[in-house]
Amino acid sequence: MSLTSSFLQLSSILKPHHRSQFLHGSLPIPSLPKIPPFSSSPAPSPPSVLTVRAMKVTQGLVVCASSDKTVSVEVVRLAPHPKYKRRVRKKKKYQAHDPDNQFKVGDYVQLEKSRPISKAKTFIAIPVPPRDSTRGVGLGLPLQSAEQG
Repeated sequence: MSLTSSFLQLSSILKPHHRSQFLHGSLPIPSLPKIPPFSSSPAPSPPSVLTVRAMKVTQGLVVCASSDKTVSVEVVRLAPHPKYKRRVRKKKKYQAHDPDNQFKVGDYVQLEKSRPISKAKTFIAIPVPPRDSTRGVGLGLPLQSAEQG
C-alpha cells in the first residue's frame, strides 16, 4: 500500500458525514461592487471657516486665587445618575491661567480651552459679565395697573 492511497483512505474516514454548502463553496459568492480607480481630480477640501467648539468653553466659580497667575475654578454640571437616571450635580476643579491676577475668590469666570500652559493648566480664565438681577421687571411696556394708579 502506497503512502498516497493510505492518505486518501484516512481523509475519507475523517470527512464529516454532513456536507455544509457554506464550507465547501457550493453557493455562489455574490460579487462585490466595482470600485472605480482613483480619479485625477483632488478631493474636495473641508470648509476652513467652520470650527467645532464642542466642550471647549465652560463657566465656573473661582474657589482659590492664591497662586501667581493661576486660579482654581470649580465647574458644576448636571449629569444623569447611572442607576437612577436622575440628574445629579457633578463638580470638578480646573486650574486656569490668569495672566493679570485679576480674579478673586467668588468671581464667575469662563474657561476657554487653549494649548497646555503647564502640566495642569490647559484653560484660560475670561471674565463673565454679571447677570442682570432685574431680568423680568423691565419689559419696556408699562403695565395696565401702573397706568391706572
